[in-house]
Amino acid sequence: MALKYKRILLKLSGEALAGDQKFGLDYDTVYRICASVKKCVELGAEIAIVVGGGNFWRGRSSGQMDRTRADHMGMLATVINALALADALEAQKVDVRVQTAIAMQQIAEPYIRNRAVRHLEKGRVVIFGCGTGNPFFSTDTTSSLRAAEIDADIIFKATLVDGVYDSDPNKNPDAVRYDRLSFSEILNKELTVMDMTAASMCKDNHIPILVFSLDDPDNIVRAVQGEEIGTLVQ
Repeated sequence: MALKYKRILLKLSGEALAGDQKFGLDYDTVYRICASVKKCVELGAEIAIVVGGGNFWRGRSSGQMDRTRADHMGMLATVINALALADALEAQKVDVRVQTAIAMQQIAEPYIRNRAVRHLEKGRVVIFGCGTGNPFFSTDTTSSLRAAEIDADIIFKATLVDGVYDSDPNKNPDAVRYDRLSFSEILNKELTVMDMTAASMCKDNHIPILVFSLDDPDNIVRAVQGEEIGTLVQ
């Protein structure tokens, strides 16, 4: 089946890697997600991944700790997740590279835009760790920044909910899911797709976002092929 999107920035939350444990890593869950990524690669898609670190640490909820240091700890948490994804991909014979925005050359390449693009062109999956390398910026913002840098066709935001709702579906059983939204609606209604910095960057760079559930990891494959799932923001 033909691809609708060729180069994809896949944003994975740290929580998605924890499975039912809600904390840390559940390797079976990680392996299933990577199996779906492998299917996309075999279809000819170029996949870059930005992963969060919320299954280990969240800088913004660190209480009395200095925010800059807390965010640095969160960046290190994303590297743990990036290495776990790389391991699961390599176990399935997928060529992969981890690049980090903070230099740690013993375990990963430094983030170099041209090298990342070259890896993608060669069919390798590229996983970006450490966020932007700066405190006060979320991994959502990292996703929009890296997507713009590598000229991605779209951002796939694979989450724990199946799209964007007008209110929290976990708290409001009557919440309505949107099929399509504009960036102006996201910003004006302050819908929790991603933080405002990230949404503004996507709007300015004309990068659409598809938000869908990762409950079935093969939703990634369906999205690549252009099936109608989740909420499309453009």
